Amino acid sequence: MTLQIDHITKRFGEFTAVDDLSLTIPEKEMFGFLGANGAGKTTTFRMTLGLIDPTKGSITWDGKPIDYSTSSIIGYLPEERGLYPKLKVKDQLVYLARLRGMEKQDALKELDYWLSLFKVPEYRDKKVEELSKGNQQKIQFISAVIHKPKLLILDEPFSGLDPVNVELLKDAVVDLKNNGTTIVFSSHRMEHVEELCEHLCIMQKGKPIVHGELRAIKRSFGRKKLIVHGDFNMEFFKSHPLVTKARITAEGANLQIENEQAAEEILKGIVGMGLIRKFVIEEPSLNDIFIEKAGAAYE
Repeated sequence: MTLQIDHITKRFGEFTAVDDLSLTIPEKEMFGFLGANGAGKTTTFRMTLGLIDPTKGSITWDGKPIDYSTSSIIGYLPEERGLYPKLKVKDQLVYLARLRGMEKQDALKELDYWLSLFKVPEYRDKKVEELSKGNQQKIQFISAVIHKPKLLILDEPFSGLDPVNVELLKDAVVDLKNNGTTIVFSSHRMEHVEELCEHLCIMQKGKPIVHGELRAIKRSFGRKKLIVHGDFNMEFFKSHPLVTKARITAEGANLQIENEQAAEEILKGIVGMGLIRKFVIEEPSLNDIFIEKAGAAYE
């Protein structure tokens, strides 16, 4: 059961929001969708859900088109949250669960499980408008997962949450994946995608500029980050022949180098200059890769 996005394009008049995008999202995996505002992420999600039709191309789940018959196996957390403020949490979520084919008693059981997991059992009989923004988001998340979907689409699920609730939601998402749900989520936060996803796609102006397995993307990038902290002046790194990019900080130097051999040569050169407190080679971050590919900082 894979989600197959095949050469989709979406135009709104003269504007092309998504431009010939093809992705295969493996079953029971977490797939990260990155890109600045306007990159085409939400439009892709809306086409995937059948809310808007692509101008060209097709989207299938398990080889079949997505339509009303598949709504019971898909969950969606929209970026623009959309709960009814005057309704009680219980009434709202049972109603949404029944729309997806659940029995009332099953829905109530699932609701109690999720409220307890999110440490807010007392919200069951509260109106949505009485809750804080972060807690409304938890309820919106429950509405997307209460019917145990096979495919879960999360549009910016962690935005607006404090760090404690981000961790709570991340744990819930990982548990769902481990129990067999295929999850696609978009995020502004590259570190969330790095931490959670095996495959990812970075969009820019409707096109994928980086796409594939996270480890393979980092390997193919080739370059490494070298962090050097020590008790000596590091300005000379700015013109060092083995350093492609240098940023000098109060603690030391953050360097970009071509490979590990360059790090070895740099280490030989600085031995004896002063105490070396730290000398660490790191894989490039997604942000480094994005800047290289897109020619601009992500944020």
